[in-house]
Amino acid sequence: MKAIKPHLLALPDYPYTARQALIKLDQNESPYGLPPELKAELAARLEALPLNRYPEMHAERLVERIADFEGWPASGVVVGPGSNTLIAALVTAALRVLDVQPSFVHYKHVADLLGTPYRAVPLEEGFKLPVEGLLAALEEAETPGVFFLPNPHTPTGAFFVPERVQVLCEAAARHDWLMVLDEAYYQFAPSDLKRQALGQPHLAVLRTFSKAWGLAGARAGYLLASDEAARVVRHLMPPFGVPAPTVLAVELALEHPGYVTEAVEKVRRERERVYLELKAHPSWTVYPSHTNFLLVRTPDAAAAFEGLLKRGILVRRQDHIPGLEGAIRVTIGTPVENDAFLQAAFELAKEEKEGEGAASED
Repeated sequence: MKAIKPHLLALPDYPYTARQALIKLDQNESPYGLPPELKAELAARLEALPLNRYPEMHAERLVERIADFEGWPASGVVVGPGSNTLIAALVTAALRVLDVQPSFVHYKHVADLLGTPYRAVPLEEGFKLPVEGLLAALEEAETPGVFFLPNPHTPTGAFFVPERVQVLCEAAARHDWLMVLDEAYYQFAPSDLKRQALGQPHLAVLRTFSKAWGLAGARAGYLLASDEAARVVRHLMPPFGVPAPTVLAVELALEHPGYVTEAVEKVRRERERVYLELKAHPSWTVYPSHTNFLLVRTPDAAAAFEGLLKRGILVRRQDHIPGLEGAIRVTIGTPVENDAFLQAAFELAKEEKEGEGAASED
């Protein structure tokens, strides 16, 4: 392995291991997806697709559709096979990366892969935005770079109010940083900052079709940025990188956005119901969320994960992330799936109490 860059040999794998379960609540996917009539329409369009031909170089037709949908100049739109690829391109272009902690692990993962200097400022108590710490980091860096801020925040589900984020946007401009607002979950939150970013060369917005749109399997995300930033990112994306079937699926979804509004409302209602019921759990602490998932602090994340899995429910452990000791993350599913999760959660609490009672008798 002497031909390989030495630092790559020691890097850990991306922190996800696939497991099988009857109820899958581990990857923040939509429980609904495309409605049946749209699936039938997509099948008809796919049948006519010439798969022997390459797709467009940079999904130019889809870029135009997204630009119309978002009210953004097409020259500032970049589409990729998932927003992860756009994050990788941004980190590749960056002199350094600034982040918060905890955060979406892919920012640091790519920075480590590329050997890009990386710094994370811990969130304040209650997962609040550390404005003062981030202002200092923006000012103190030897060179500017790319500052990623997921809002709503993953993996906590917190929403950073626009007024506090705007302070950081202004600081990013003063110090020549590119601030990337990762709005993967914006449909589930009270507001977003797309309008503030329009026409601001130091701001960019990342969005995805994997969450509210229910197209995680299609793999499509996009960047809204200045012409100059978009051009650089586009250079770093592989040619013909967005598959033609993905383009068809996203185009169809954009033609019928109403189904997303309905799905989001269902998830919001269920999120609040599950949150309120979990607040009664005797040993777990659930945090408010503005996403399609809930972060839950448990006495033992491994025990909670395995206990749920034995009952056919797959969630995501988060206890490997600094500041999230004991935490698991639970995607909001259908009402039936959520009921099964709640039943299992309280069964585990009962078992835990019985175990404590037996230990005290011994």
